[in-house]
Amino acid sequence: MSRHISRNPLVGLLLAALLAVLCAACSGADRSASSSDCPDDALTCPAPGPSASPSAEPSTTVGEATDGPATSPSPTGKPTAPKGTGSASGTRAPAAKTACASPRDCGFPGADTTGPRIPLTPHKTGYMAVRTNGLVIRGWDITGSLDIYANDVTVIDTKITSDNWWGINLRPGYSGLRVLHSTITAVPGKGPDNGGVDYAVSNMGGSSIEVGWCDVSVFGDALSMGQGNIHDNYVHDIVPFINLGGEWQHTNAVISGGGNTGDLIIRHNTLLNETSLKQGASGSIGLFADTGVVRNVTVDNNWIAGGAYALYGGSTGATGIKVTDNIFSTQFHPHSGGYGVVAHWNHSGAGNVWRNNRMSDGRPIEPEPAP
Repeated sequence: MSRHISRNPLVGLLLAALLAVLCAACSGADRSASSSDCPDDALTCPAPGPSASPSAEPSTTVGEATDGPATSPSPTGKPTAPKGTGSASGTRAPAAKTACASPRDCGFPGADTTGPRIPLTPHKTGYMAVRTNGLVIRGWDITGSLDIYANDVTVIDTKITSDNWWGINLRPGYSGLRVLHSTITAVPGKGPDNGGVDYAVSNMGGSSIEVGWCDVSVFGDALSMGQGNIHDNYVHDIVPFINLGGEWQHTNAVISGGGNTGDLIIRHNTLLNETSLKQGASGSIGLFADTGVVRNVTVDNNWIAGGAYALYGGSTGATGIKVTDNIFSTQFHPHSGGYGVVAHWNHSGAGNVWRNNRMSDGRPIEPEPAP
């Protein structure tokens, strides 16, 4: 057949023209996919699929803190892929319907999918106040802490070893903080709270922040915020301590004190609180009405283990609390938490949903009826 075509000039010309058209179309499609899904400055190329978060990775020079135009989260931006994978976060599986031995077995975050993806440069900053809008800190190995008095600050591909009350703290009146692909830890016994440290990431502002693909350890109340997007993180090895008040610090992997005006989304994280009951264990997720009513919280597709109760549900008055597709692990206690799976769940709260939550051995879970 090929020899016959090669001897017919007309057919050869027609075939060549058709191939040229097809190649041009393919080339254009490739360029379009590249420009939308895999920018030239991306460290990893996200695979097509739904986005887990509204983040769009900023473009900066590795190893620099960059003063530049503010980089605001875009609702259509593509998140970067977790370390060690070739796909973007957000293509999640539902909670296990059969036994699941470990977070890794079920595709939840761990040390291999969180933390920095690039080599780091040491920076002994000590306490560092950030006052530049749009600043991007990338590729730093920080010995110290960051206190944010600015908008749209991004900390990405960075490690923070803190000896302060916090690792990263956003002050009231400021917004747009993103903490991505970073490790936030401390040296046990070296913190200011009688040797302890309190918050890995703290949101004192009145707007949402994003914390994604981070490896978080040691801090007593690791991720502390009323509103934010907490996704694809690995929180583990919380270190208990007796605080300056002479009491065991209550520990939580994620904590919210209520009174929030925005949404809090807790999605696809591994949240471990192995603190013993005698040393101040509170929750893996603690939604507490300490400063106001708890409202508009989504807890979806997480691996949750430990605490006195694994989940504190917001108590009386809590509304818009959606707890769906989570796995409550027995790795520390037979009932996930030392006393049980969930406490202070408001059955009658408007918009409260409890659906398809299971133990790691596959058993379905329902909150106990209100007394």
